[in-house]
Amino acid sequence: MEPAYKRVLIKLSGEALGGPEGHGLDEEVIARVVDQLKVVHDMGVQIALVIGGGNFWRGRQGKNMDRTTADHMGMLATVMNSLAMMDALEQHGIPTRVQTALIMTSVAEPYILRKALHHFERGRVVIMACGTGNPYCSTDTAAAQRACEIQADVLMMAKNIDGIYDSDPRQNPDAKKYDHINYMDIIKNGIKAMDTTAATMCMENSIPVHAFGLDEENSIVRVVCGEPLGTIIDNK
Repeated sequence: MEPAYKRVLIKLSGEALGGPEGHGLDEEVIARVVDQLKVVHDMGVQIALVIGGGNFWRGRQGKNMDRTTADHMGMLATVMNSLAMMDALEQHGIPTRVQTALIMTSVAEPYILRKALHHFERGRVVIMACGTGNPYCSTDTAAAQRACEIQADVLMMAKNIDGIYDSDPRQNPDAKKYDHINYMDIIKNGIKAMDTTAATMCMENSIPVHAFGLDEENSIVRVVCGEPLGTIIDNK
């Protein structure tokens, strides 16, 4: 297999890492992800990861909580997932660095773009945690921003459903799945699978997004190799 991309940013759903229960860390799911990342890494593809924190905390859980506080708690949840993924990757011999948008030098490096680019050149996976470091920003927005900053060839969104639908397929059995959709349709139709800020950022910087199901067999490798799995979002 030959990769279709040289540098990718993969946004992993925190809930997907929680396995069937959707919370905590499912070691089997992490092992499957790491096995695929090793294949991609061995192809010579440069890998950045942004991992959500929904398996531990989602900002909307804090209904009576100050939004900024709730969002900061969500950022800390992404650090737990990032450290777990780093440990799993390094156990498989893949050099990895965690960089955080909030400063916590006891456990990770601060996010510095030039340092991240240097890590890619050295063959390291870079996990970018704490979102953008700002409240009121989702990890989708963080993934889009980091993809733009590192000039990724594609933003891969590994989700707990197999693509983007016109409504939630878990609630509507007649939901229509899109094989391809452009950014303007995502924005105009208010499709919730990707937030508007992230979609706009990718649209303006011409970065394609590939949304697919994490639990589909070998899905990360297949997408990196150019297979049209899930839903492709671009300016076409």
